[in-house]
Amino acid sequence: MAFLTAANMAFVCGILGNIVSFLVYLAPLPTFYRIVKKKSTEGFQSIPYSVALFSAMLYLYYAFLKGNALMLITINCVGSAIETTYLIIFMIYATKTAKILTAKLLILFNFGALGVIIGFTYMLANGKQRLSIVGWICAVFSVCVFAAPLSIMRRVIKTKSVEFMPFNLSIFLTLCAVMWFFYGLLIKDYFIATPNVLGFTFGIGQMILYAIYRNGKKQILPEVQVQQLHDAVKEVTTLEKQNKFEVEAELPNHPQNDECYIHTKSTSNNIKNEEGEVAVKEQDVTNNV
Repeated sequence: MAFLTAANMAFVCGILGNIVSFLVYLAPLPTFYRIVKKKSTEGFQSIPYSVALFSAMLYLYYAFLKGNALMLITINCVGSAIETTYLIIFMIYATKTAKILTAKLLILFNFGALGVIIGFTYMLANGKQRLSIVGWICAVFSVCVFAAPLSIMRRVIKTKSVEFMPFNLSIFLTLCAVMWFFYGLLIKDYFIATPNVLGFTFGIGQMILYAIYRNGKKQILPEVQVQQLHDAVKEVTTLEKQNKFEVEAELPNHPQNDECYIHTKSTSNNIKNEEGEVAVKEQDVTNNV
């Protein structure tokens, strides 16, 4: 059939790739709704969104150099806007440490690395050579985008819980990798096709983990435990000043234990011993956070 030409099939795969990629960009919406609702980033990290933003901007540069790449330009413009919004929300509700880390990532990737790549390729290369260099760089960072969830996969295995690995995102990533693989293959652009083989592999791996641990108990992550412990210590410290409490705080040794402990020792009840000296009557109190 006349319709089943490589160009037409590439167009269809490109449209489907744009649609599925758009859904991939929207997949974290429940996560950020949760962040806004709880006014805390909890155990979520900004690394995937920082890397995804850099990859989208890099592919925009590649698309402009390539020319006649409307499919790449449209989805990466949309992706850049969405990822920027996510990072703004993350910065609003993140802890001070997480904000500093996110700012460093943005400066490193989106200002430093991107600026160096653009300047380097314009000064030291031209034409097809410039396109080839940028294409290889795009392929490498596409692998980074697909590899970014590896940290989440490690956490799933460690905590035996899929709370921080949304299943819909895994599905969309897998479908997205399939569409862009065939698009790159049909237009003979292997800088697009090759990284998506790895993307498909990681997507399948995430779905397998979800099938294994989907009924796992939700865990309170160490970062959340630390914040809860600090809040509890602050409250007990106030009592210490008023009632002479001695405060000893400690985290559980087992990583899957979701309780933190505040041990307080009251010294306000003084009694006299047989020699008439004032002695301290100790009272142990254990508070579960």
